[in-house]
Amino acid sequence: MISRLLFAALVAVTLAACGGAVEDSHTESGHEEAERGPHGGRLLEDGDVSVELEIFEENSPPRFRLYVYREGKIVAPDKVRAIVHTTRIDGQRTSFELAPEKEYLTDSAIVTEPHSFDVDIEATVDGKPHAWKYAAYEGRVTIAEATAREAGVVVQPAGPAVIRDVVHLVGTVTLNPDRHAHLKARFPGTVRDVRVSLGATVRRGQTLLVIESNESMREYAVTAPFDGVVLARETNVGDVTGDHALVEIADLSQVWLELHALGDSSTRIAVGQPVRVASATTQRTAESRVSAVLPLATRGQSVVIRAKLDNARGEWRPGMTVSADVVVAQREVPLAVRESALQRFRDFTVVFAKFGDLYEVRMVELGVRDGEHAEVLAGLDSGTTYVTEQSFLIKADIEKSAASHDH
Repeated sequence: MISRLLFAALVAVTLAACGGAVEDSHTESGHEEAERGPHGGRLLEDGDVSVELEIFEENSPPRFRLYVYREGKIVAPDKVRAIVHTTRIDGQRTSFELAPEKEYLTDSAIVTEPHSFDVDIEATVDGKPHAWKYAAYEGRVTIAEATAREAGVVVQPAGPAVIRDVVHLVGTVTLNPDRHAHLKARFPGTVRDVRVSLGATVRRGQTLLVIESNESMREYAVTAPFDGVVLARETNVGDVTGDHALVEIADLSQVWLELHALGDSSTRIAVGQPVRVASATTQRTAESRVSAVLPLATRGQSVVIRAKLDNARGEWRPGMTVSADVVVAQREVPLAVRESALQRFRDFTVVFAKFGDLYEVRMVELGVRDGEHAEVLAGLDSGTTYVTEQSFLIKADIEKSAASHDH
């Protein structure tokens, strides 16, 4: 995977080749510093008339405020008719019809984040029309497709997803008691032959031991009752048999999970619910379903939850510690993103939307989350392509540019 430093270098080369620029938090595009008015807003001139447009958000939702000046003196807002148009990177165009208030003109509509758009201002001052245009971009960066691909940046369109309500449990892999046997001698006698060793794979009906009966003096075989693996061999040739087990075998092609639930979580778990299990020491994961909820609590006051697990490849060894998520409920939401996409930008939770070679921040309001997906309530349109992997690289490259939050 490409390093963050190398990624930044590749982006810089891309920008130099494309003649582009990284645009960051509430700073306008272009190579010249934007001229500011008395209130800190963008100052634009047309003859003897100038306007100052700011997005005011002190202790209130962000809204446009427009101040109009003639030869440096404020023009009464009731002498002005004005409208502000914003056009975003995806082509969305919004119009704000401003009305007089105090010494400025404003609109009750909120200017939604990010404040990254092309701005058109149309104003009529004392019956004479005026117009201004400028670009105000934030949280935006240009990265060539090849550079992003080399960095491991992965994208996908936002859309519906199933959000799971899960109970997190821990436990161990255990033997399947229905396929676990301790083999003893049927008749007392002497062990004449031992044909298996510890760890050997055996087949159903295969001879494991040969014993000579003390009573009949005839030999008989101890055979495997099912396919399995020898877990223990407690005898050798010449041993006299007794009541103890001679060979222990188990079928490891299917194992059990014994998970422990405490408190109210145990009451939410029922037979048939999906289980996603993960090894505590490896990257292995598997899917199963709850097969039993045992009726008695352990000494530690936990309730044992059992689930069967296919183990044809022998990857799940009895005794291994595991964690598991039991899905106790789930529902489909119309719009969600992967949690791997989420980053912090200023005071917001964001994802980074992709438009060709441009990446731009999207402030999202989230609903329910399950560790894999997060429901999106606002801030992102369905079908928008967003970064799911390596989003921190996009964030880092944006943040290395100007960090101001000016309007």
